[in-house]
Amino acid sequence: MKITGACHCGEITYEADINLDKVVVCHCTDCQKISGTAFRSVVMSEPDGVTFTKGTAKEYVKIAESGNPRAQGFCGDCGSGLYATTVGKENRVYGIRAGSVDQINELIPKCQIWHSSAVPWLNTLENLPAFEKSPK
Repeated sequence: MKITGACHCGEITYEADINLDKVVVCHCTDCQKISGTAFRSVVMSEPDGVTFTKGTAKEYVKIAESGNPRAQGFCGDCGSGLYATTVGKENRVYGIRAGSVDQINELIPKCQIWHSSAVPWLNTLENLPAFEKSPK
């Protein structure tokens, strides 16, 4: 599937080829810290399947919980996390942050990874009151 996406401020835009069978929810502590929340939804690109149509993401390398070095891509202006990928320039497979994808409603997770780090209250969300917008 072809997707499009952008950072929050719109300074970085991209197109990507992804596989809808490779949508995951990651509960690792790195994803929790980087996203500032309990988990992150990610869709994997095809190898070298991302084209940046506007702007250039900043990257820094972090050793992941798996022990592998991962380049974390984000917008240098608004700070939006866009992806994680392998270090190096060839055959990059991007873990694209689902929140940056225009077609997010089509990205239905197929599995959860690093579930041992999941916060224990996730299963209680369906019991909480839900509001269409922020209550006044």
